[in-house]
Amino acid sequence: MTRSAWGLIRAEPLIAEVESSCNDPLGAASTFGPSTRHLRSGVHSPHGVSMRTNRAALAAAAIAAVTLVTACGSSGGKASDTKPTTSAAAPVTTTKASCKSSVPYTAGVGGYASYRIPATVVTGTGTVLAFAEGRRNGTSDAGDIDTVVRRSTDGGCTWSAAKVVTAVKGQNRNNPAPVYDPATRQVVLLTLGRPDTVTEAQIRGGKVADADSMRIYSQTSSDDGATFSAPTEITSQVKKPDWRWYAVGPGHGIVLTTGAHKGRIIFGANHSVTPPAGSTDDGSADKYLAANAIYSDDNAKTWHIGFVQENTDGVVNGNETTAAELPSGDVYFSTRNQNGSAPSHRAGGTSTDGGATLVSPLAPVDSLAQIPVIEASLLQPTGSASMPLLLSGPSIPNARKGMTIYASPDAGKTWKVAMSISEAPAAYSDLVQLDAHTIGLLYETGAKTENDTITFLRIPLTRIIG
Repeated sequence: MTRSAWGLIRAEPLIAEVESSCNDPLGAASTFGPSTRHLRSGVHSPHGVSMRTNRAALAAAAIAAVTLVTACGSSGGKASDTKPTTSAAAPVTTTKASCKSSVPYTAGVGGYASYRIPATVVTGTGTVLAFAEGRRNGTSDAGDIDTVVRRSTDGGCTWSAAKVVTAVKGQNRNNPAPVYDPATRQVVLLTLGRPDTVTEAQIRGGKVADADSMRIYSQTSSDDGATFSAPTEITSQVKKPDWRWYAVGPGHGIVLTTGAHKGRIIFGANHSVTPPAGSTDDGSADKYLAANAIYSDDNAKTWHIGFVQENTDGVVNGNETTAAELPSGDVYFSTRNQNGSAPSHRAGGTSTDGGATLVSPLAPVDSLAQIPVIEASLLQPTGSASMPLLLSGPSIPNARKGMTIYASPDAGKTWKVAMSISEAPAAYSDLVQLDAHTIGLLYETGAKTENDTITFLRIPLTRIIG
């Protein structure tokens, strides 16, 4: 392993260690087909930088590594387009992780043209869940989209058959945002829904009826993600009447472990506001985007709106927002700055009251200026109060490539590169703590495009923090 400074790790050793034997026996051979999509409304199928000194060489190695893990991820056999069974696949019995990486989702496999928007959590038994959107006809955010999940009982090395969590005919069911609640031992999953013919631009521009705008749904699983309850709509609890666009996450939520709000479930979210009366704007401009948070104090039975940051000055246009509980018990939020005039595409802020309010407005984070306009994931590793806050995201300001993990030693005030994963194409990601010594990174990447695969990478914490 080559280390140039605290937390700064060259990607070549990591790439060289990617194993060609990462087994996926339950993957592509046990997939679900197009017929699964045609479910009746309300019915689901629950079972079913030294890095910059030799950029060319590093990029070539990264692409080779992505190609390698892609091949490993589809080693389970030829994919079929058959309808999924209604019982869970045979569980993986391996308990010791035996891989560096695996590929839960490969574009074109299982009846979906692409898989996007990864989200991951670990349950109390150690089962890793990898959620994604299954996009039937391409990579567009609009259209025929379902939410799917795969399960791993060996730390993310092998995966059960993919299962549809929610799919409704004529609906786009998307943007998975899961969290594991230790109090109930349930996985809580929030997703979004809208007609599959409706686009974000139409919603933000006020061109659709409220009934065809964004709807928010909650589901739970009491068996480590093997099955999920039917979706329950919670739109009226988390979306104000004058908000148009709305999204929770994507990516994992958090459950507070200490303080006055211990047990509170929190998700970052975002929305767009309606232009003021008399305005000639239609509301589709990015300056109308805003960040917010939602929370539940009764184990996801009911939900409340937390902080709301709305402004139309165009400096910080809050978008996809994520949260992490700091060692102090405070909550740090990081939001995607959607084409705001601030020099950084990330903005952050802290809450001392469990996400209900912010100490000060979300502000640009200059030390993350290399991240493009895109979602990012936060993770506060546990085990030591000295653990830095982590964030994952691409590292090229004008391109979706170069997946990187950043570390903050001061609760999100400043950041530095902790690990370069590769310089291959890369986009959305989600971080998860697998055990006291290992984190997982579920991210979009590929040899040709960022939408080729969703890959899972196991990373020893020692490679990040020494």
